[in-house]
Amino acid sequence: MADISNPTPMERALAAARAAGARGEVPIGCVIMGPDGTLLAEEGNRTEASSDPTAHAEMLAIRAAAARLGAARLVDCDLYVTLEPCPMCAQAISFARLRRVYWGAGDPKGGGVEHGPRIFDQPTCHHRPELYPGLGEREAGELLRAFFRERR
Repeated sequence: MADISNPTPMERALAAARAAGARGEVPIGCVIMGPDGTLLAEEGNRTEASSDPTAHAEMLAIRAAAARLGAARLVDCDLYVTLEPCPMCAQAISFARLRRVYWGAGDPKGGGVEHGPRIFDQPTCHHRPELYPGLGEREAGELLRAFFRERR
């Protein structure tokens, strides 16, 4: 059982995803941890609330972490997200020079890492982070399935 007083980064991302779902957003959450293990950003999707198609959890977290550090590069920082990043977010991850990317559920339809254009495998990709798929996959997938089941 997880220690609720000290949640793991993926537990935090899942909580952010649940909060996004409760707001009517697609339930995706993202956390960025600094090199020393400090929480730099914790975000959920806000595309509907912001009327912004780029307001994905990853994009918001990258912006918040970069602002907090005062740097455009998040070298040695790690990103945790509940769904495989889309191509836009994967490209932003590369530009931000994130060290590692952990994600829960794969996204055969809209993913950009293991599916679709496989951004990090392209010869034009400037930086390829270490990839760790499947962390919290069951819970992340169930959040998404439940969200879309309720809307059908």
